[in-house]
Amino acid sequence: MAFEPLLTRNVGRPGSEAIDAYLASGGYQGLKRVLREFTPEKFVEEVKSSGLRGRGGAGFSTGMKWGFLPKGREKPRYLCVNADESEPGTFKDRLLIEKDPHLVLEGIIASAYAIECNLAFFYIRGEFHQGHRIFQKAVAEAHARGYLGRNILGSGFGLDIIMYRGAGAYICGEETALLESLEGKRGYPRIKPPFPALVGLYGCPTIINNVETLANVTLIAERGAAWYAAIGRPPKNTGPKLFCLSGHVKRPGVYEAPLGVPFLELLNEQAGGMAHPSRPLKAAVPGGSSMKILPASKCDVLLDFDSLAAAGTSLGSAGGIVMDTGTCIVGALLNLARFYAHESCGQCTPCREGTGWLVQILVRLERGDGRMEDVGLLADIAGRIEGNTVCPFGEAIAWPVDSYVKEFREEFEEHARRKACPLRAAAGR
Repeated sequence: MAFEPLLTRNVGRPGSEAIDAYLASGGYQGLKRVLREFTPEKFVEEVKSSGLRGRGGAGFSTGMKWGFLPKGREKPRYLCVNADESEPGTFKDRLLIEKDPHLVLEGIIASAYAIECNLAFFYIRGEFHQGHRIFQKAVAEAHARGYLGRNILGSGFGLDIIMYRGAGAYICGEETALLESLEGKRGYPRIKPPFPALVGLYGCPTIINNVETLANVTLIAERGAAWYAAIGRPPKNTGPKLFCLSGHVKRPGVYEAPLGVPFLELLNEQAGGMAHPSRPLKAAVPGGSSMKILPASKCDVLLDFDSLAAAGTSLGSAGGIVMDTGTCIVGALLNLARFYAHESCGQCTPCREGTGWLVQILVRLERGDGRMEDVGLLADIAGRIEGNTVCPFGEAIAWPVDSYVKEFREEFEEHARRKACPLRAAAGR
């Protein structure tokens, strides 16, 4: 697969996190172009024309999202950067933050200019100690060189950035819970509407964008919407994408490819195929742990928003998790359910109680106390959670449960029938 790295072009270069290395590779030229050639309104239209869709999970048009801001300027506008990368199987934003922070920073500044915002907040996951230190240094370097502050490059536009460290709660990856946390409150998601573009941080119009999304804005600033829109599968799936691959692969890691790359090509050519050739592919989750699972028979699919939706799952955060034939699907789902039960914020009863029930049933099946009716009960509980919570966290566990049971029902029933895990029994454990 011939493809020029764009988002990862500086990753691996010595000192890639420093501003001098970034400038030497042509950094901040896109920002200069935006400040020189575009009004804020025209750059919003440029991003719309590029077809860029949010890389945090929802896949909504970035330019359109910016366009939802109210026309009046009675209140200040804020840009919040979602760097709370907490989806299991996902580690792409961390790579950008630690290895090329100025690529992200340039996109933040250009985006803030587009939405006429003078104060941005960088909300980073609390466990990202190294990333926090590196990005904080990048902000200081940008200030010292005139890329941040009151009058950026003599343009009259000014921007300051406040770094904020979260406390490691999965729920704060949800945009309104992130806003609550920023305001010093418990990370409970808000009921929408109103949406953050109208009533966001401190009651002011707010745009929340993901780290990778903002890095893509830098590319559009550098080379334009027409160039960007030609990458991937236009018109709805444009641009480069960072894909994470973990699990039973020979070379786990972050791989860059155009949107629409075949999953099997990414797995076999980029990640080197399965870790154990004697244990072939059994299933894969293409977009992070909260997405629906695909059995091996359905894994010949293109990795873009619309192709995966047609296959019955989602691109999500592109955190691909690969499972071989040695994987117990019931055990894998139990591991996942424990995570979501632990991370539920507790605001909504279906999620707070339902996740715990799912864990109890899956534990029963795994230890040999399961009943045949437990299989249907899992799907029933998932169906009662889905669509009945304030935020999408409920779907984050409901979708996996529903799809794991649907695609591998025989394996769940075999646990109940044999009163044991078939894989463990076969291995003499």
